[in-house]
Amino acid sequence: MAGHSHWKQIKHQKGATDKKRSALFAKLLKAIAVAAKEEQNPEFNPRLRTTIEKASAANVPRDTIQRAIERSQGNAEILEDVVMEAYGPGGTAILMKGITDNRNRTIAEIKTLLKNHNAKWAEPGSVTWVFENEGEPKAKFPLEISKEDSKELNTLVDTLEEHDDIQSVYTNAKL
Repeated sequence: MAGHSHWKQIKHQKGATDKKRSALFAKLLKAIAVAAKEEQNPEFNPRLRTTIEKASAANVPRDTIQRAIERSQGNAEILEDVVMEAYGPGGTAILMKGITDNRNRTIAEIKTLLKNHNAKWAEPGSVTWVFENEGEPKAKFPLEISKEDSKELNTLVDTLEEHDDIQSVYTNAKL
């Protein structure tokens, strides 16, 4: 009965969950570092406070959060917010928010992902008008799309959310 080792199964399951957890931690720590650029004290920085709360809910260790805050003041890694816009399957508007250390690399990678999933890059401002910007963006004009387009859109959104630099993806599609 080769290949039926109990340890082997545990190792593969643990490896998969550790990989997902690591990606989540990396995204949260980038968000903390960017939020802490302005003010390191969470009492005076609501954006930092909410990102720390999200990280704590995801069980990120306190010392790791503190190192991310301290790293934000150093010049070792310069992180910046990026907002990208695209049109997806069925003409849906897609708004992507992310944090990156290299804007040009991230935009090139996202353009490639969009092209591979039959979506088109949009110029800045051409999609943002579709969303209300109070807190998390919400679609002003929800768009009904076919089941086929919905399936393609879900695949695209999942692919974009797996990208290391993308923090969140919003669409105007009714799902």
